[in-house]
Amino acid sequence: MNLTIALLTTRTFLPRERLRAMVEGYADLSDEAFGRMFERDKDELRRLGVPVQTGSFSALFADELGYRIERADFELPPVELSAEEGAVLAVAAQVWQEAGVASSTAQALAKLRADGEDPDTTRLAVVTPHIQAREPAFEPLWQAVLARRVVAFRYRGGTEERRLEPWTLLCRRGAWYVVGWDQGRAARRHFKLSRITAGPDAVGEPEAYRVPDDLDAAALLAALEPSPADATALVAIRGERAPGLRRRAALSGTVADGVPAGYAAYLVPYATESGFVGELAQAGPDVLVLQPPELVDALRDHLGGLIAALAPAEGGRP
Repeated sequence: MNLTIALLTTRTFLPRERLRAMVEGYADLSDEAFGRMFERDKDELRRLGVPVQTGSFSALFADELGYRIERADFELPPVELSAEEGAVLAVAAQVWQEAGVASSTAQALAKLRADGEDPDTTRLAVVTPHIQAREPAFEPLWQAVLARRVVAFRYRGGTEERRLEPWTLLCRRGAWYVVGWDQGRAARRHFKLSRITAGPDAVGEPEAYRVPDDLDAAALLAALEPSPADATALVAIRGERAPGLRRRAALSGTVADGVPAGYAAYLVPYATESGFVGELAQAGPDVLVLQPPELVDALRDHLGGLIAALAPAEGGRP
């Protein structure tokens, strides 16, 4: 049972300790954590316009407070939506079809239809912005953001445990990111959900941290965009391989030395050397770097480090 239902279904004022036993998620909290969460939930209901009343639940002790919601004050007037508004709601429901809140959107649409509205979601497939949340890490992170709980996880296959105070979840070009305060690095960090390899697991109590008041989602999304390309590499690409590189490259208009048979020379723009080296390394022998010399050296050093890391220890077996 949640707090709203508990307060709606009572005819008398319910004391905090009674609500603590009734509402899911309260019973296992410490006294301090329960107090913080209860006050936050109560303030959130009032902020949303839900009239939480305060009064005495005891005829003998008038100063002992309880809480309730009057159904007459809570019920909404008849919902009347224009065709455009109904379409927007239908699009919103489709957007979240893969996320953990899909069941909530289905319930909301069912209530609208019960009130005579009929937002048709079947005709919106062409225009629907498909924001999907298939990553296993999405749901636990979403719950952690709502509860302000620290999460622990491993990232990109590393052995180090990362501890993050998650502030928000953002979607950029179909990929989800969590942004928050990395306790180990003592700095703001963002992590791509698809690269979380273990966890995330909620640790500690709810309401363990505060989200910055000046958090700007638009600025965070802008920070996730790659830096503009300010350098160009001359590379040889084999046939139709490395399509990601070829899509943003241009065929070199001059004959380049060192291009083997079956390869063609391309000019590829890039922003950061480190990120570009990783992309080139993934292409393997299908891509050969010709220029500039510093990029050739960086790729050689990167591949040499990989070989050393994968080589068996001295005296060991491969």
